[in-house]
Amino acid sequence: MKALVCRAYGPVDTLVLADVPDPKPVAGEVLVGVRACGVNFPDTLVVQGKYQFKPPPPFSPGGEVAGVVEALGSGVTGVNVGDRVVALGTVGGMAEKFVADASKVIPMPSGVDFASAACLSTAYGTTLHALRDRAQMKAGEWLLVLGAAGGVGLSAVQIGKRMGARIIAAASSAEKLKTCKEHGADEVIDYSREDLKDRVKALTGGAGADVVYDPVGGAFTEAALRATAWNGRLLVIGFAGGDIPRVPTNLTLLKGCSIVGVFWGMAMMREPARGRAQLEEMLGWMHDGTLRLHVHARYPLDRALDALRDIEARKVQGKAVVVMGDA
Repeated sequence: MKALVCRAYGPVDTLVLADVPDPKPVAGEVLVGVRACGVNFPDTLVVQGKYQFKPPPPFSPGGEVAGVVEALGSGVTGVNVGDRVVALGTVGGMAEKFVADASKVIPMPSGVDFASAACLSTAYGTTLHALRDRAQMKAGEWLLVLGAAGGVGLSAVQIGKRMGARIIAAASSAEKLKTCKEHGADEVIDYSREDLKDRVKALTGGAGADVVYDPVGGAFTEAALRATAWNGRLLVIGFAGGDIPRVPTNLTLLKGCSIVGVFWGMAMMREPARGRAQLEEMLGWMHDGTLRLHVHARYPLDRALDALRDIEARKVQGKAVVVMGDA
């Protein structure tokens, strides 16, 4: 089969498209013929050896796929050859075939396309876990989303709106903020031109944001923390800006606020039934049309490297996806 392969940790440009042996499912596993694989910012870190887990090379990046079941390992029940499914793993997705543990294979509802389904799990799973489980966000609260036009950022705008929050989307250009408004943002901040703290305070009548969704890090984290309300919650999603911030913790004392870590992958490992139920819930939203993912671009497998480059260069609004054929 064809696969995009990381042979040694390094820049994304070192990855190559190569012929590799087909994977074989063992007991408890499912072999999926990949139709689409979601692309996420952490994929660019994994291939550089900079992420929380470090799979041994060689491997193919990508851990969320949608496709058709081709074979079952012994003992697998609940899915059948020919089923359309979403399948999750850590790596291996940017390839023509993918093996996943059966517990992480979820049937796709009718009417949901492969490309959209492959983009759901990481970004939207992270966001639902962050807002519902970690922040315990309530309807009517102000939600400030940093990097709001990116994959996880736009998912926070959409799911936050669905949960009844008032959304302030912060991004770095008018074009990106337009996308945020189209997907539910109530207010927007161009933090390349405006002072983040001052604008949040002005938009919230001086109260500040009840919840901050921060996948960016760097200098924006402290500014956002200073813009939180009393009893606010700043959700640490990631560090797409490149720098892990060091914030003055006296701010948490003065504001009675919390800095809350969000690690969806570990949460899925520790509470798999809960995570699976949330993904099934969101697939239901896609099925009934109340959640429409913004797929920025589709890349064939022979251009998967371009997808990673575009993610790394912040050129993608919403989600990028690698597709096989006409998925």
